Amino acid sequence: MQEGSRKQTLIRIAFLIVALAAGAAVLVEEIVHGAAQRKLREEILAELQPVTLKNCTLQRFGSDNDGGYLLCENLIEPLDSAYSYGVGINDEWGCEISRRYHVPVYEYDCFDPARPTCNGGNLIFHNECVGDRTGDRDSRFFDTLQNQIYKNGDAGRHVIIKMDIEGGEWKSLLATPDELLASIPQLAMEMHGFDDPTIVEVLRKLNRNFFLVNLHFNNWSCTSRAAPLPAWAYQVLWVNKRIGVLDPTAPIPAPMSPLNAPDSPTWPDCQLPIAKRMR
Repeated sequence: MQEGSRKQTLIRIAFLIVALAAGAAVLVEEIVHGAAQRKLREEILAELQPVTLKNCTLQRFGSDNDGGYLLCENLIEPLDSAYSYGVGINDEWGCEISRRYHVPVYEYDCFDPARPTCNGGNLIFHNECVGDRTGDRDSRFFDTLQNQIYKNGDAGRHVIIKMDIEGGEWKSLLATPDELLASIPQLAMEMHGFDDPTIVEVLRKLNRNFFLVNLHFNNWSCTSRAAPLPAWAYQVLWVNKRIGVLDPTAPIPAPMSPLNAPDSPTWPDCQLPIAKRMR
């Protein structure tokens, strides 16, 4: 009996050791994974360093809250047309651009087939989305940014773009040739996400062609999980390096423009503290 009890005890100890080792392995893996994800988020933040331009007069277009985007107003013209990606039931940005500059605004949204209206403006709606290739996905049609611009006869013309496509921006922009990006004067966007290495790749691609002139975090998406980013969605303005003139005396990152406003006027805001914005 004593020998049997001793064996059972040894077996229990062995099982306990195995369980502890497995638990330790899982813990180590989680720590390593967490450190890698933190490093990725830090790399994303390092690419999101807005600068000040000598020749940019910022102006807000669209909604006073969610749906409003900043542009360099004095760098918009000459303008032949505009592109609005992700519109839903209304497109205040596209409507204001069309009415003010008397240009067509090509809208693309394959998830919400509602046709926004614009009294005095020219909105041309397409029931398709922008993506990294041409074709149907789940009964929705996608095409590339390059194809859509070419099909509208806007190759080589002056166009500005607004894009809010809930995470689809990364593959779409990664598939866009640098030559096309280099021809776009201004690109206003809402970007989404913090845990995909593709984000860093795309941000570096954009930084080759553009100055990041505005960075504002969407307070609908505030979360500590995205730290050191305060939120998982953020509005940005990219101004082409062909037309932007960098102010070398201004701090980097540049202070956030007061023209930015909380996407939700009732929810708590979450922007980067000034101390963390300054390098």
